[in-house]
Amino acid sequence: MKGRRWFSTIQVKLIAIYMLLILISIQLIAVYFVSTVKSSLTDTFTNSLNDQARALAVLAADKLSEGSLAGGDAEEGAISLSDYVNSLFSRTGAELQVLDASGRVLATSDAYSAYIGKKNTSLMVSQALQGIPDNEQDILDEDNVRKKIITQPIQSPDNRVIGAVYIVAGMTEVNATVDRVNQIFVSGTLIALGLTGVLGIVLAHTITSPIKGLTRQAEAVAEGRFDQQVPVLADDEIGRLSEAFNEMTQRLREALSVNEEENEKLQSVLSNMSDGVIAADERGTVMVSNRRALELLGVDECEGSPLTDVLELPQERLEALRASRGLAAVLVKESPDGEERWVMRVTLSPIHRRDRGITGTIALLQDITEQEKLDQSRREFVANVSHELRTPLTTIRSYAEALGDGALAEPQLAERFVGVIRNETERMIRLVTDLLHLSRLDSQQSTLRRRDTDIAEMLDEVADRFSVQMRKKGIRAIVLVDRRVGKAVLDRDQIDQVLDNLMSNAIKYTLEGGRIELSARLEESGALAVSVKDSGIGIPKRDLARIFDRFYRVDKARSREMGGTGLGLSIAREMIKAHGGTITLESELDVGTTVTFILPQPQQKGEQAT
Repeated sequence: MKGRRWFSTIQVKLIAIYMLLILISIQLIAVYFVSTVKSSLTDTFTNSLNDQARALAVLAADKLSEGSLAGGDAEEGAISLSDYVNSLFSRTGAELQVLDASGRVLATSDAYSAYIGKKNTSLMVSQALQGIPDNEQDILDEDNVRKKIITQPIQSPDNRVIGAVYIVAGMTEVNATVDRVNQIFVSGTLIALGLTGVLGIVLAHTITSPIKGLTRQAEAVAEGRFDQQVPVLADDEIGRLSEAFNEMTQRLREALSVNEEENEKLQSVLSNMSDGVIAADERGTVMVSNRRALELLGVDECEGSPLTDVLELPQERLEALRASRGLAAVLVKESPDGEERWVMRVTLSPIHRRDRGITGTIALLQDITEQEKLDQSRREFVANVSHELRTPLTTIRSYAEALGDGALAEPQLAERFVGVIRNETERMIRLVTDLLHLSRLDSQQSTLRRRDTDIAEMLDEVADRFSVQMRKKGIRAIVLVDRRVGKAVLDRDQIDQVLDNLMSNAIKYTLEGGRIELSARLEESGALAVSVKDSGIGIPKRDLARIFDRFYRVDKARSREMGGTGLGLSIAREMIKAHGGTITLESELDVGTTVTFILPQPQQKGEQAT
């Protein structure tokens, strides 16, 4: 496979092209030259034979004209003519015959003396005896040797044909010369091809070496390495190509750097977005998602999954959302245990490409759980305020109407009705006061008046304020203060209100003979922790998550009978938040409830500030 690939390289192709061009050129020259040489040698050989034949015809004509070959001197004349032929034409190596008018051989070369006296019946001899000059013919003998036959007529001085000259000469020397020329051309061709191969390798290397450099650079660019440059070896087309490739590499590196920077910005934006983002291709398969989307969907990854499965929406619904503008779907998710529930708003936007239309979808996931909770809280707040105000107002109106209908005439009944009206009015005043207090805390209009406060003294005073109520129910109060706890800087009025609210709730829901514990300690972080622990009836687990909501009551009827407005814990939480602290509640049915608030010490804040 590697060898086959090597034979398909440009270098080998260039060398092959050069060698084929040289080979074809030499072959064309050889064919033309050898053909010309062969034709010239053949013509020279033929002319030489014709000259010899003419010369012999002239000599033979003299002999035949003298009549020395006739009568009694015929044998002697034939021998004389044969000697003459052998002495003059012995070097030609040809067969020469002198024929009389009847075609009988009168004289010949020594090698062919057996033909003397015999008649030559060749057609060319007949043509010569008829007076036709310069007769030629090429033949192949039994040994496959090419020979040339020449005949010339012998004419007397009165132009009468008295005989003929017959010459048969082999063309061995001509063919040998042509073969030597062919060998010379073959040797020259081989030498030329060898030199061409060497020069082709050198020349092809000068062309393919820059191309190989370009190839290596292209492979490096494909692998993401842009630090290399293609060497520019000459100011030719390949050199300009190398310069253009280097410039392209530089621009590509800059473009990729900008692209990577933009991708990093996009990834950073997507990772830190408070909304979830999911990108799907034209087939609806998820390609990209950010961390927030995975958190909202409650999955580890969603790449490669269908968008319909990820969002749990049918395809028709997705198509309708994608085609609409501004239309969103609301998804409700619950944790596997069913304790946590969150709401998402899903908005779909198509991805358009100019030449292909819609090529994908962007899904935006917004967590609207808090917004839904806030809206629900507002609705509940309005309903609770309306209900809390409507009940005493209805009672007041009913008793006022009763007084107007004649109950004033009965002093005892009138006094009881007026007392009910007074109690309901005070209840509304407490409710409105708590609402105004919450409003000031929400709008941060309530300023803190911090001062040094002895924590042990503060807890003792709280226990003293509720001592009468606790004695009525036989509840025992215990105050535990860690000896490390001394004074703290806080708003005494607000913290007293928080403790009063917690103590009031503890007394309300603690049975007779119970126990309430007030404690203060220092956390490892140095913050102050104050707890109110009772042995009351406790709170169900399902209500713990909403115990600090406004107007939320575990036992609404019993809380209202005890004079509660449902805002005490909400006010306490806002006051603790104003101090920069936190408040938590732990409870168990029929065991008791512990409420703990943690306040960072002002000294710690001062140290952080410095």
